[in-house]
Amino acid sequence: MRNHFLKNILLMAVLLLLSLLVFTTAAANSPEKQRIFDNAELLNESEVRKLEALAKKYGAKRDTDFIILTTNNEEGQDTKELTQDFYDQQAPGYDKPNGNTVILTLDMKNRNVYVVGFYKAKKYLNDERADLVRKKITPDLADGNYDKAFQSFIKTSSKYMGFRPGVNPDNILFNGWFQIIASLVIALAAVGIMAFNTGGKVTVNARTYHDQKNTKVKQRKDQYIRTKTTKRKKPSNNSSGGSAGSGGGGTTKSGHSHSGSMGKF
Repeated sequence: MRNHFLKNILLMAVLLLLSLLVFTTAAANSPEKQRIFDNAELLNESEVRKLEALAKKYGAKRDTDFIILTTNNEEGQDTKELTQDFYDQQAPGYDKPNGNTVILTLDMKNRNVYVVGFYKAKKYLNDERADLVRKKITPDLADGNYDKAFQSFIKTSSKYMGFRPGVNPDNILFNGWFQIIASLVIALAAVGIMAFNTGGKVTVNARTYHDQKNTKVKQRKDQYIRTKTTKRKKPSNNSSGGSAGSGGGGTTKSGHSHSGSMGKF
């Protein structure tokens, strides 16, 4: 009976080791998820590998795939439609196919740059934030610093997604240096107040030099000056304020809605 029990334990151990070996081999042979689609060949192999690693790192942090798509767009397709078709066909998404995704499309034919966010990214990288990301990377794109611009796209998009919706991520109150300086100013002010209060109590007041016997009120006079109020009509403000970049959000042919911002570079 004891020998039979030991044989079963040994058999289970062997099966477990074989299962782990098969799983490890399959994982090693499975292709790594692609996030950088440099169809316009703007990057070298080293830059692509670094961007892939960067996108993977920040993607895990935000549960979102960060995708870069460059194209020569030889067919002259609309940049927005091209991006939507890419999302439908390639089905990127960190959590599932056609899931949480941010895409940067660089259309070399039309000189368009398009930043879009799907699902979680649609909420945390809305049209306004996508517009901020696009504007930050446009100068580098215009100068041909594509690798630098793509790195900035991934890092900035991830940073903005760390703020709750409705908050301006570029507010100076969220700047690290500003917070440090403000803390130092507050600390110095507190120390100064404490140092001032340790100088002893002031005993001199208004009564110290007041002669109650010889001081009298000789004359009191009240004079009313007539005031005149003029009413003016407040001018109306007809300005509607700024708006996000053109080619904003939309919905793909498969029904996936997204945020977005498009502009030239």
